[in-house]
Amino acid sequence: MADLQETPDLHSYVALGDSFTEGLNDPGPDGHFAGWADRLAGMLADRQPGGGFRYANLAVRGRLLDQIVAEQVPQVHRIRPDLVTFCAGGNDILRPGSDPDEVAERFERAVVELGRSAGTVLVCTGFDTRDVPVLRHLRGKIATYNAHLRAIADRNDCVVADLWSLRSVHDRRAWSDDRLHLSPEGHQRVALLAARALRLSGAGDPEAPWPTVAVPTPAELRRENLQWARSFLIPWVGRRLRGESSGDNVEAKRPDLLPL
Repeated sequence: MADLQETPDLHSYVALGDSFTEGLNDPGPDGHFAGWADRLAGMLADRQPGGGFRYANLAVRGRLLDQIVAEQVPQVHRIRPDLVTFCAGGNDILRPGSDPDEVAERFERAVVELGRSAGTVLVCTGFDTRDVPVLRHLRGKIATYNAHLRAIADRNDCVVADLWSLRSVHDRRAWSDDRLHLSPEGHQRVALLAARALRLSGAGDPEAPWPTVAVPTPAELRRENLQWARSFLIPWVGRRLRGESSGDNVEAKRPDLLPL
């Protein structure tokens, strides 16, 4: 069997999506969130010692799939980058009554559009939520959507970063206090997974073991769960009931393709 070759000619990169790709809860040096996409862009830039690499991040927290398609996909047609990462539909799947089959149909139409203007398209599956309070009840729905995403990637020659299989993010340290967004360490693991999917040599192991820590007691876990529900779950449910989004009045942090 021939050795897999590193994805070639990645001199420009545009990241599309929602809070996951915007990088929530991974503070960056410029006052914006960094996140896995910024970290991946840094790895790609390191492979262009002449400074020719350029990067844009159009992701905005709270965006649904149709909003991403309407606001962000047209910019890819304008920019025509070597690489696009397209991670979308998760907020749709979390909505009561949503149909993963129907969401996947809309996702594939967007992938076909992106394929006309991007050299390589990378898509992300959803995380396995078996250990996440509340979201564990949506695990079957997420798994169905993931199966569609992998089939879409196969049909359209996309690269896949398989977050469902990423075991290292089952560690609580991969998640921030809200349990919905990654911690800085979690974002780094996802960046390494995406780099591996792109066959970037020497990027590091996304499944590297975590340092050993004390296991919390059942009483400590109960206190943490109560604090989490008061601080994050109840406000999150309230926003959904009011039809509000955390991304209202938020703009893309890096809307133009610029040197990194």
